[in-house]
Formats: sequence, C-alpha cells, structure tokens
Amino acid sequence: MSALKDKLKADLSVSMKSRDEVRTRTIRMALAAISTEEVSGKAARELSDEEVVKVLTKEAKKRREAAEAFAGAGRTEQSQAEMDEHAVLEGYLPAQLSDEELERLADEAIAETGASGPKAMGQVMKVLTPKVAGRAEGGRVAQAVRARLSP
Repeated sequence: MSALKDKLKADLSVSMKSRDEVRTRTIRMALAAISTEEVSGKAARELSDEEVVKVLTKEAKKRREAAEAFAGAGRTEQSQAEMDEHAVLEGYLPAQLSDEELERLADEAIAETGASGPKAMGQVMKVLTPKVAGRAEGGRVAQAVRARLSP
C-alpha cells in the first residue's frame, strides 16, 4: 500500500477521534475516490503514491471549481464548505509551483524542444507536463507555455 494512502487512513482515524467533521468527511471522500480508481479498469490494483497524488489533485480541482460555482450563485455557505475541503486536500498534495518557477520550467522546456510559435505547444507540453506533475494544474501550465510561445 502506498505511504500516502496509509497516511490518509491514519489521519482519518485521528480526525474521527477528535470529531473534526470537515477533515473526516474530506478524507473519507478522498479514500473513496482512491478505492474507485483502484478497481477501475480490467483488474483491481494498488495505486502508487504518484497515482494517489493524481486522484487527490483531481478531487481538489473539483472542490475548487464547485466553490467557484457556488460563490457565483450566491451560495456562500456551500462555497465555504467546498473551500474547507479543498484546504484539507491541499495538505496531502506537493507544494504548488509559483508563477516564476513555472515560467522558468516553461522556458527550459521551450529551449529543450527548440519550439517556436503557438503550433509547437504540444511538443513543449509533452516535455513539461511530467516535470510539473502534481505541482501545477494543467491549465496553468498551458497558459504559461502559450504566453511564452505567443509572438
């Protein structure tokens, strides 16, 4: 079993004992998403730490997008609940890259591929995505690359 999944299970037990409802609810949801991912596909399997991070990243993105949708609809209480869950999930994810770090990595990937112009974005993304996996959302990465390749 992955170390991150073990940590989630241990933290679930602690949060249940301390009656932290938000943390308990969020960790249960994360473990359910991990279990669903483990049994999807042709055969059940154990997820590696990297795969668990991908699942948690996806769940965190869902929470952030839901919070934005609730806020846009004027439902501040639900928006805050989603943001609280997002904050709990972020504690299990690697630190996010700053804009400066992301721009530097984009510049390095562009130099490595020799890309120029917006049509070369796919080549750059292919090189850059594995380097930033779990530390920057795909949309942010694409935006940084697009800005660098624009004339």
